[in-house]
Amino acid sequence: MNTVMWIIAGVLVLASVLMCVVVLIQQTKSSGIGAGFGGDTVSFSQRGKAASREAKLQKITVVLAIVIAVLAIALLLIKCFAGVSL
Repeated sequence: MNTVMWIIAGVLVLASVLMCVVVLIQQTKSSGIGAGFGGDTVSFSQRGKAASREAKLQKITVVLAIVIAVLAIALLLIKCFAGVSL
């Protein structure tokens, strides 16, 4: 049982680091005050590519968040019911 806990803990750490990287890669939602005065000079085709990339990153973020939550709960339940300390 101890080996399973170490594997789950390792995958949890890996998923957490990966989620940090994915969140840092994403662009901010607001363009700042410059976009309000016409400072946004990106063409529509580039916006579409960026939007699809951002949509993929958002989906990856949601999936990683779910994976982290499930692994954390699984680790907690294993630790509580097995009585094993990490």
